[in-house]
Amino acid sequence: MAKKLILVTTESHPMHKLFLEITDEVSKEVGIESEVRKEDYAFVTDYGEKDEFGMPWLPQLFLQEDGSIKPILTSIPFNDSLKPDKEKAKLEALSKVKNS
Repeated sequence: MAKKLILVTTESHPMHKLFLEITDEVSKEVGIESEVRKEDYAFVTDYGEKDEFGMPWLPQLFLQEDGSIKPILTSIPFNDSLKPDKEKAKLEALSKVKNS
């Protein structure tokens, strides 16, 4: 059962505000609390996705369930005009929360 959304982010990232908006909207829509952690690389190293060199990146959105934490949104998809697609990202996160 979904308990909490955890956003690990950094204010200097260009997608920071978009990830904050998505986290807030998904949290309200599914009725679970959210937490924002700034630059918590230890957390992202333990639970997040990593690149081919084993390095995590920010921002990443996680779902905390009863006994586990898993990433549910690690990047923002782009639309046909190569702009960030907030709705698609939100639907992806919502789908993963509801199917957990």
